Amino acid sequence: MSLNLEAGLRSGAQALDLSLSEEQVQRLLDYLVLIQKWNKVYNLTALRDPADMLTHHLLDSLTAVLPLTRHTQGQSAKVLDVGSGGGLPGVVLAICMPELQVTCVDTVAKKAAFVQQVAVSLKLPNLRGLHARVESLTDPYQVICSRAFASLPDFVTWTRSALAEGGVWMAMKGKHPQGEIDALPDDLKVFHVELLTVPGLDVERCMVWMRLVQPV
Repeated sequence: MSLNLEAGLRSGAQALDLSLSEEQVQRLLDYLVLIQKWNKVYNLTALRDPADMLTHHLLDSLTAVLPLTRHTQGQSAKVLDVGSGGGLPGVVLAICMPELQVTCVDTVAKKAAFVQQVAVSLKLPNLRGLHARVESLTDPYQVICSRAFASLPDFVTWTRSALAEGGVWMAMKGKHPQGEIDALPDDLKVFHVELLTVPGLDVERCMVWMRLVQPV
């Protein structure tokens, strides 16, 4: 892994106010290597250039770490990453937040198998890949997240059975999705929309936080 990528990762983490340990930096770089290696066979991402993967995948996923840390306040939580593909942002969250138990679910068996391989290779006992349709999951998760997965109404409808009592949805989106927010079911509330800045990328990103409205 080139020094340029390491420098890019370190400066990106700094721009995001993240203090990563040496071990976490190394694991993130090793994860990038695994994506490149498996991509040839598994087609995990359309991106082929490591520098693009760094900004569009790693740094983009790292923008979720501080907001999620503020939410969990360092407490243990079960997190479900839906439509995770090659493990974004789930693998990144598992590396940076060891207190989380992260499950990356995907309907494509190869992608779930890749996440399992990452968990073994990078020695991440708090990460697992799961091959399943998300609608079939009933285990309760305190946080259900997705990155560029589906519209907000579809996302919450498909994952509702897996939300723990008092749990939240955390959706990473591009532009502020007002139309999707307006189309959400009545028993759902958007309690926060957070603007995100990805170091090295001039794009609009936001995170939409949702929860069920408690009946009065």
